[in-house]
Amino acid sequence: MRIIRSGRKTISIEIRPDGDVWVRAPRRASKASIDLFVSRHEDWIRRHRARVLARAEAASEAQVFTEEELVELAERAKAVIPGRVSHYAPLIGVTYGRITIRNQRTRWGSCSAKGNLNFNCLLMLAPPEVLDSVVVHELCHRKEMNHSPRFYAEVLRVFPEYRRWHGWLKENGGALLRRLP
Repeated sequence: MRIIRSGRKTISIEIRPDGDVWVRAPRRASKASIDLFVSRHEDWIRRHRARVLARAEAASEAQVFTEEELVELAERAKAVIPGRVSHYAPLIGVTYGRITIRNQRTRWGSCSAKGNLNFNCLLMLAPPEVLDSVVVHELCHRKEMNHSPRFYAEVLRVFPEYRRWHGWLKENGGALLRRLP
């Protein structure tokens, strides 16, 4: 267990990809209070550490996408995603600029201040509802460039199943991202 002290106000636990446990704590937190916090979260640590290590093992067995496969996914995304964007934009009441398809390692989508939208081609491997949840999320940034309660209220107004499909992406998306070369 590694303890990292900083100017934060609360104690948190992070399970690193290699299974190491990092505890982030306020500078003034006593060792006893940190140990108590960790002991109260032992079950959580055990469950999440097992999950992280299982994912790491699965990732080591996953085949990396070929350049051909990525090109094919990008072409499919270029054919599908603009239609989903044009479907949801009027429902949200927003306009948008350019749509770009990428194979990013850390993002499923993004929205610039100018209204340009970026989407990850790997969304083509997820259920269609996941794609729609990302499209709605990015389009809602045209109204709110943050993740405030108002932002999520708008997302849920347009796509009530958002949390379910966002959860799918959080649970399964990492396996897809790890297949990028």
